[in-house]
Amino acid sequence: MIIKKLHEAGLRSEHAYCAALGSIGISFLSWATSAKLEKSAGVDRADRWGIFVGEWAPTFFGLGLALAHYESHQTGLLRRG
Repeated sequence: MIIKKLHEAGLRSEHAYCAALGSIGISFLSWATSAKLEKSAGVDRADRWGIFVGEWAPTFFGLGLALAHYESHQTGLLRRG
């Protein structure tokens, strides 16, 4: 199980959530940098860079949810019943 291996490696849900929030900022930064430095390529390339990096945030949020679910099972916070 991938989530179990990530948890054993020390990755926690808080880390994934922070990465998701950080990637939102990086998405804006990459768009702004590309728009400013690559003027000959136009806004299209800047948009593609922003969208590419912007896809990371939902991935990290999903990973954070999966890790939080795994952590809650490990600590016994969730009870089946």
